[in-house]
Amino acid sequence: MALKQLRPTESELEILGVLWEKGPSTVREVHDILSQTKDAGYTTTLKLMQIMHEKALLQRDTSSKTHVYTAAISQQKTQEQLVNKMIDTVFGGSASQLVMQALGHHQSSEEELEKIRQYLSAIEKQQKDNR
Repeated sequence: MALKQLRPTESELEILGVLWEKGPSTVREVHDILSQTKDAGYTTTLKLMQIMHEKALLQRDTSSKTHVYTAAISQQKTQEQLVNKMIDTVFGGSASQLVMQALGHHQSSEEELEKIRQYLSAIEKQQKDNR
């Protein structure tokens, strides 16, 4: 099933974020991390993760008493598709508008700015090489 058809909700993205960072986890482990910043009950987290499994967003290992979940979709692919959708729908297809909005309203560290400069240089070089 393609991610474009799935479009994870905000709550689903929070769970995916925990699993991408932490790796395979139980519902309790995911819930404990989410509850540090969000007020949600354990049964809500459990039900949401069960639904995500049915939607093929998560994989579930049932070989032990405590089920262990892993993300079934990659972080990079998810980010790419969500950003592309945002560029198309919110910024009229203009990636530069997205970048200017993000940089204009976010305090970037010198390290982040240097990474952005390096990335832009690499893109320019690649485009010159492809000509």
